[in-house]
Amino acid sequence: MIDHVTIGVSDLQRSRAFYEQALAPLGFSETNTSDVMPGEIEFGSAEKLDFAISTDYGVGAPVHVAFAADSIEQVHAFHDAALAAGGREHGPPGPRPHYGDGYYGAFVLDPDGHNVEAVFHG
Repeated sequence: MIDHVTIGVSDLQRSRAFYEQALAPLGFSETNTSDVMPGEIEFGSAEKLDFAISTDYGVGAPVHVAFAADSIEQVHAFHDAALAAGGREHGPPGPRPHYGDGYYGAFVLDPDGHNVEAVFHG
């Protein structure tokens, strides 16, 4: 099981604005910063902050992160919010049968070129 994921970003505040808007439709309502790690911002819920962005990690090669959606509507809402937040189109919402039965996803590139996805397994 994955406890948390942290990816490197080049501009913490620009990426914070992107992820706050893009992840809101998926229920990521909390963000956290700390004096211990001032170059990191964590995202999640009141129960668990399981995704983080950080300037303490190099940007390097883009990564792929897939966030679970509870419905096809959430996939669309994520896609719309991510594009409105400055993300770049990388695969519009739709079925992806080559990934598996019932796989419905949308892909955007974040400000640093990371491939960010919302996926619903129907």
